[in-house]
Amino acid sequence: MAFRVISGVVNGVKGGVSAALQGAADVGSTSVGVVKDVTVRTLKESGELVKQGIDVPASVVQGAISGAAEVGVSVVSAVKGVVDGTVQGFMEAGGKQEDAVGGAVAQAVHSSKDVGGDVADTAVEAVKGAVSGVGQVGGDTALALRQGVTAALDAAKEISDEAYEAVAGSLKAGVDGASDIVDEIKK
Repeated sequence: MAFRVISGVVNGVKGGVSAALQGAADVGSTSVGVVKDVTVRTLKESGELVKQGIDVPASVVQGAISGAAEVGVSVVSAVKGVVDGTVQGFMEAGGKQEDAVGGAVAQAVHSSKDVGGDVADTAVEAVKGAVSGVGQVGGDTALALRQGVTAALDAAKEISDEAYEAVAGSLKAGVDGASDIVDEIKK
C-alpha cells in the first residue's frame, strides 16, 4: 500500500514530536498527547486534508516515528502512543475510523522497517494503539481490532513473507482477540 506522503504534515509532526520527546520521562504518554495535538492542529489549519483519507494518518505516523528516531527513542516504545494520538486526532477532526486505523497501523509497520525497528513488535504496539485511540473517541473498538490486524498483516506482506509470518505470530501472541482474526485472514 503506497501512501501519498504529505510532506508538510510529515515535517511538521516530525519537528513537534522530536522537540517534545527530548528528555521526556514517559515516552508513551508524551507521544499520545503531542501527536494528537499536532494532528488536530494540522487538520484544523487545512480541513481539506481530512478528505485525503488514509494518507493523512500515514503521514502523521511517518513524521512522528521519524521525530522519535531522531532523538534516539525506539520505535517500539513510541509507536503505541504515536498511533493512539494519530487515530484520536484524525477522528476528532472528522476523519473516518477505517482511514485512521488503516493508515496509522500500516505506516507504523513500514516506518519501523525503514528505521531498522522490529516490525513484529511494532505491529503489536500499533494495533494496541489503534484500539486505544478509537476507544478514547467512542469508536468501535472491535472493528478497530480487525482493521488494525488487517492493516498490519497487509503492510508486513508488502515487506516480505518472513515479515508477514513474524507479524502474524506476534499479533496472535501479543494482542487479545487477534488470534482468530489472523487465522481467518490467513485462510
